Amino acid sequence: MSDDKTLRGPQDSSRIAMGDDYEVQYWTDKFGVSRERLQQAVDAVGNGADAVEAHLKG
Repeated sequence: MSDDKTLRGPQDSSRIAMGDDYEVQYWTDKFGVSRERLQQAVDAVGNGADAVEAHLKG
């Protein structure tokens, strides 16, 4: 089964999928950061949502 692109939230809320525009939009809105800043955080700590959030707050 393919991803339903009409969903507003992520398919797996514990992971950030930088390849899916709708997920990137969700996470940038949630964390209040740019796509570039989100990518830097994912590059630094991996795609775990909790780790990225902690990195962005720290």
